[in-house]
Amino acid sequence: MFDDITAGKDQALSELAATTDAAGLEAWRVKYLGTKGLSRQIMQRLKEAPSDQKPAAGKAANEFKNALQAAYDEAIKKVGATAAKGPVIDVTLPGRKPAIGREHPITQTINELIELFGRMGFSVAYGPEVEDERHNFEALNIPPSHPARDPLDNFYINPSVMLRSQTSTVQVRVMEQGPPPIRVIAPGRVYRPDTVDATHGVMFHQLEGLYVDEGVTMIDLRTCLDQFAKAYFGPQMTTRFRPGFFPFTEPSAEFDMSCPMCLGKGCPVCKQSGWIELGGCGMVDPNVFEAVGYDPQRYTGFAFGMGIERMVMGKHGIPDLRLLFENDVRFLHQF
Repeated sequence: MFDDITAGKDQALSELAATTDAAGLEAWRVKYLGTKGLSRQIMQRLKEAPSDQKPAAGKAANEFKNALQAAYDEAIKKVGATAAKGPVIDVTLPGRKPAIGREHPITQTINELIELFGRMGFSVAYGPEVEDERHNFEALNIPPSHPARDPLDNFYINPSVMLRSQTSTVQVRVMEQGPPPIRVIAPGRVYRPDTVDATHGVMFHQLEGLYVDEGVTMIDLRTCLDQFAKAYFGPQMTTRFRPGFFPFTEPSAEFDMSCPMCLGKGCPVCKQSGWIELGGCGMVDPNVFEAVGYDPQRYTGFAFGMGIERMVMGKHGIPDLRLLFENDVRFLHQF
């Protein structure tokens, strides 16, 4: 046993003398001083020594361990490192960049629309999501008998207070604040108790636009929305108006754009029609002007509204509205 200790010591010191870096020293420490190293193995073999040799063998084993530890400590000092207890870290490696959050595609779209319409001279206005019936219905020429006011089609908090069902409420509040000229857009959330499916939800986003001044015509509305579609979706887009009806505009129209998926040729997204409906629009009804104190004989204006989710889905080819609200990181990281 004494011969094994002597031979092991000579071999260990010889290997240590040939080691010149921190990684090599760590490997040497594990081999000779680690929990399964040679020093521990020698200690475990002491019980095999004859009784009369155990004191001397124990002393030799301790001297072996102490000699190796002292030599290791000295080698560490020469290398200029500290006694490593785990894997050696290369401090020269570049750091890892932290994961950075990003805007939701709906937020991205709202910001893009604000910037785009801003170049057309529109400012941004916001309004409360909890509204009274006057701003949500009465001032927009929607009488109490109108089916749009049915409690089954709205979220009422009490008989006169509700979650707004349209961002048109903001245009009323803006007009109440001062006289024309007015040119604003109003993005925001709206609420309707619809059945949730691939194209409907109980909460969604709208963008309302309003322009009021002397001499505003339907041509101004047509030009504004046509330029918007080309600027946002691409110059290859074509637009059209279809006759429609909204209580707060007269005349009213549905605003369509050629399908961005098939460019008007027909596909499942546009139901083979070649067109995608973006929203409704029209000239502001004189009754709305009277409700806010404007002279309908002097002022005219146009208004439009569009669903933001529909625009996001059309631009990015998203087949199901619900994907936008499931907060699946795998989906959101694509934008």
